Amino acid sequence: MTNTPATSTTPSTPPAPSIDFSRPADEVAPLLLGAILRVGPVAVELTEVEAYLGELDAASHAAKGPTPRASVMFGPPQRLYVYVSYGIHRAGNIVCSPNGTASAVLLRGGRVVMGEDIAMQRRLDTRTGTRSAIAPEMLARGPGNLGAALGLDLHLNGQPFSQGSGTGLAGGVELTPAARRVDYVTGPRIGISKNTDAQLRFWIPGDPTVSSPRGRAARGRA
Repeated sequence: MTNTPATSTTPSTPPAPSIDFSRPADEVAPLLLGAILRVGPVAVELTEVEAYLGELDAASHAAKGPTPRASVMFGPPQRLYVYVSYGIHRAGNIVCSPNGTASAVLLRGGRVVMGEDIAMQRRLDTRTGTRSAIAPEMLARGPGNLGAALGLDLHLNGQPFSQGSGTGLAGGVELTPAARRVDYVTGPRIGISKNTDAQLRFWIPGDPTVSSPRGRAARGRA
């Protein structure tokens, strides 16, 4: 009798599905939760985002059409929209919707998962007064802090990014979608005075990197 050798297989993890950024921002926003955005040597796992719906949204920078600041939002999707907030912060957004139709997702908060030392130094360089260390959960909590941790600047405004781990960095920017859907909650956006009732803020409940509605650092819009 011939013995047939036993074989074993190791289950493989299926690749994360790509995100279709030509969809409106309110459809893309929840898909970004748990995704990892890498800008050069620093990467952040996103835990809090807000959707802004262009000319249909009074709170959006694009509400008045393709102004010089908002013109990137009317261009091709899957690009960064970076703007100066309160004269000092660099807020990061991801452009969505088809070319010519503006919408974007504001990156409100996340967890630094690569390059923590660099992110810490960047945050310390943006502070005045104390030079004490910042708690890890606070490094990228709030859009201004997230922008500082990632090293976002205006030269990245309009920068396209690649999608999927291992695909190679396009201009040093890469987004890796979450391997599976994460549980999230929705609510009104923070720090705006128009269209305040829209349920367009999405976040992972109970995560310490999610910004506080009452915190000044939680303000921002796209």
